[in-house]
Amino acid sequence: MLDVAAGNGRHARFFGERGHPVVAVDRDLSRLADLAELPETRVVQADLEAHAWPFTAERFDGIIVTNYLHRPLLPLLADALSAGGVLIYETFAEGNECYGRPSNPEFLLREGELEEVFAPLLKVLEYEHGYIEKPKPAVRQGICAIRER
Repeated sequence: MLDVAAGNGRHARFFGERGHPVVAVDRDLSRLADLAELPETRVVQADLEAHAWPFTAERFDGIIVTNYLHRPLLPLLADALSAGGVLIYETFAEGNECYGRPSNPEFLLREGELEEVFAPLLKVLEYEHGYIEKPKPAVRQGICAIRER
C-alpha cells in the first residue's frame, strides 16, 4: 500500500496496523515518526512536486491519495499499480471555493477530471463528484479504479 502525501499518516496507520506492508510518502515527516514502529512500514521523505517520482522501480497493490492534487503525478500513480492493484483517490473539486480552502483552481479538480485521466489506464469501479455536508461542507471528487491483470 502506498499512501501519497501521507500527512499525519491516517491511511498508512490504518493499513499498517492490520499487517499490510505500507509505504508512506510526504515532504514533511514530522507527523509520521510513530509509523516506524509498525512492522513492514516504510516512511519516505520526498517532495513529489519538486523532484522525480521516487517509486519508478516499485509496484503497489494499493495506492491511496486524499486531499492532495499534483496533476503530473496522476499517470505515474496508475503506472505504479501492480496487476490487480487498486487506486483510491479523493480530493477537492471546482465549486469548493464557495466553502473555503482550497480555492485556487490549480488545486481543484474539474468535473470528470479523475475519470478522464484514469479511465484509459485503469478500470474505473466507482466515480463520484459533488457536494458533501460532512465532515464539513465541500465539493469533492473521488475515484476507485483497478489495474486489470
